[in-house]
Parts: sequence; C-alpha cells; structure tokens
Amino acid sequence: MSSWEASERKALRDMVTSFTEKEIAPQLPHWEDAGETPRELHKKAADAGILGIAFPEEVGGQGGDLIDSTIMTEAVMEAGGSTGVLAALFTHGIALPHMVAAATGQHMVASQNADLIDRYVRPTLAGDMIGSLGVTEPGGGSDVANIRTRATKDGNEFVVNGAKTFITSGVRADFVTTAVRTGGDGYAGISLIVIDKNTPGFTVSRPLKKMGWHCSDTAELSFDNVRVPAANIVGEVDGGFVLIMQQFVNERLSLAVQAYSTAQRALDLAVAYARERETFGRPLIQRQVIRHKLVDMHRKTSAARALTRLAVEKAVAGEGPILEAVLAKNQSVEACEWVVSEAVQIFGGMGYMRESEIDRHYRDARILGIGGGATEVLNDLAAKLLGY
Repeated sequence: MSSWEASERKALRDMVTSFTEKEIAPQLPHWEDAGETPRELHKKAADAGILGIAFPEEVGGQGGDLIDSTIMTEAVMEAGGSTGVLAALFTHGIALPHMVAAATGQHMVASQNADLIDRYVRPTLAGDMIGSLGVTEPGGGSDVANIRTRATKDGNEFVVNGAKTFITSGVRADFVTTAVRTGGDGYAGISLIVIDKNTPGFTVSRPLKKMGWHCSDTAELSFDNVRVPAANIVGEVDGGFVLIMQQFVNERLSLAVQAYSTAQRALDLAVAYARERETFGRPLIQRQVIRHKLVDMHRKTSAARALTRLAVEKAVAGEGPILEAVLAKNQSVEACEWVVSEAVQIFGGMGYMRESEIDRHYRDARILGIGGGATEVLNDLAAKLLGY
C-alpha cells in the first residue's frame, strides 16, 4: 500500500476535510470581504491538531512530514477552502522553520535558539500567536542576496532600519522573522532576526490590496531604528542566507501542491456544473467539446500531482530535490492557470461573478507563479541545474 494511503493519513485527510467543511468553507466569503482571516481560527486549528502538522513534537507540533502537510493542503482545497486561507492560517509554515532548524539541527546554537522555540514557536503552534516572514523588499523581488534592510550591532542589541513589502499576514502578525544585512554585500552578510510587532519603530506602513487572496492580509512594513535583542538572531550572525535557502525546496513544493489542488477543485466544480447545466436542451457534459476539455483538465492536473508527489517523496527521503521542486512548481502552476481558466469558461457568465467559487480560484491562482520564486527565475535555475 502506498504511504499516501496509510490508515493514519486517511484519518488525517478525513479530519482536515471535516474541519474545513465546518470551520472554513461556510465563513470564507465573509473573510474575503473583511480582508483577513480571524485570529480565532488559528486557535481552533491548533485545538483540532492541524496547525502543527509537519512540525516536530518536541517544539510543540503534531509531528509528521511533508507528505502529511501535502495531504492537509489537498484536503483543505477539496473541501472548499482556498489558497488564500491556507496562506493566512499557515503563514507560520514560512515563519518558523528557520528557528526549528537552528534549534534542532546539527548547527544548533543551543541556549539562544531554544529560547526562540519557547517564545515564538510553541505559542504559534498552539494558536496563541501569529508569525510572518519578512524577506522581500521594495524593488528587490527575488534577489535575496541583495537585501538592504540593515541590522547594526549595538551592545546586546541590533538596530534595524529598512522596509519589507508583500508580507503575508503582515497586518495580523505578532512577530516577523526578518532577513537583514548584518555583514558585507552578498549572500554572506545576511542574518535572520525575529522582530516583535510592538517594538518601537516597527510600523505596518500600509495594508496592500491584491487581485486575489483577499482573506489573507498582506502588508508593507518599515523599521526605523528598531532595537531588537541580539538573542533574537536565528542561528548564527551572517548565517541567514543558508537558512533561507534550506527552506526553498519545501516552500516551492508547498506552492506546487496548492496549485494542483486548486486545479483539482476547479475541475471538480466544472464537472458538477457541466452535469447540471443545460444548453439547447442537453447537459453541457453531453457535448463532446466539453468532455474533451474536461479530459485535458484532468490530464494536466494528474500530471502535476504525480510530478509534485514524487518530489515530495524525495524531500522526505532527504534527497534534497532542488531541480524536482522547481519543475514541480512550474508544472503545477502552468496546469493550475490553464485548468482554472477553462473552468471559468465552462461556467460561462456565472464563472465571472464574484459570488461564484470558481471566480475566487481564478484570482487566487495568479500569485502562485510569482511567490516562492517567479516562473522565469525558476526556469533559469532549472536550466543551470540541467547544465543548459
């Protein structure tokens, strides 16, 4: 039996599906209108045993691995969730792993990072705090090595000055794991430091309005002489770039899963609509052009899922599938954008209405080819890895 179909993973899928159907799907339209996901959802997800999936039990998580978090994402989307609510509810998936890696890995800086686990990781996985990750800067985009936000050592503190943009959960976050420059130019001078929201000089410059992910707040942040304890450095000073790079495979695979799961949900909605919608006296699904379109949608979605799951299995096995993750993300995003667009076409005018679920998926899908490495950047990386 496939490890994906093990009894405990079937139970996980059922549990997440039930939670989504009860706690997320009915309220999602309201959260979209409000522009954010309520904080109490984090506590409910923690109490249900969902928030800490794929985080070690020793840091407050539920245990499991990337296969488990993949199943969780698939289940949320299948039950009527959205990539926007995934981004809002699981922002800690990009805010915490660096701390966990530094505190539990072979490069452990014991006392310092154990303290970060107690102050940030455990409360977040318990649903009591919300964390975010601040890397992208105005004008910086995917160029992580040229981060300009500066952290200058002053006694037992670092003084941070600079700005971040496109920060997921930046409005609601209680803390931001922030990429700063502590050394010279390039990769070697970057560190990660955790900055509390209530620190003087830390400002949410403005919330950002987006095409999609309306239920996920996004913000621009500014740091004006923000004094942060040196104990809030994640790992070692000037060691941040390695920590960031180590998480890229998981981040890209997570986005790939979101992409093919969105495509699958769009396909399911399109099939259901084609069965019930009649034109000129016949259901849409009885028309060859629609059936063939649905087959192509199924084919592209299945191929993306297969490629991504293979890469996920390699990641869990410790093989470090950098190339496979890049290819899986781009393949899944391409499939997602095409499938969702075709689903809107099958829905016709109703697919263009804001009240329809497929409209939300169409808007939400567009970010997946931008976040976690733009498609063009990843294609160029793939070319280098393939020796082209």
